Amino acid sequence: MSDTVVLPEIEREEKTGSKDDLEPGWLVICWNDPINLMAYVTHVFQAVFGWNRQKAEHHMLQVHRQGKSVLARTSLEKAEHFVHQLQKYTLHATMQRDP
Repeated sequence: MSDTVVLPEIEREEKTGSKDDLEPGWLVICWNDPINLMAYVTHVFQAVFGWNRQKAEHHMLQVHRQGKSVLARTSLEKAEHFVHQLQKYTLHATMQRDP
């Protein structure tokens, strides 16, 4: 009789990333409106996202010239937070699933 024990090989599941990596992203979109001044929109982007003036102005000009700008791609919770913050400043902001 042999003392050798043979155990079956067990495959380990590999984790491909965190839960957030598997969830679809959400886009935060700011839309143009005839009410808010460009300098004000730039200020709001800086306040909400912590951007420098150059980045905030870039997105503000996209909103002004193209009618909208995608400001962030993030989780559902963060997108809801950003949209709420932008709306508190009276900007027209929405969110949508990133396809």
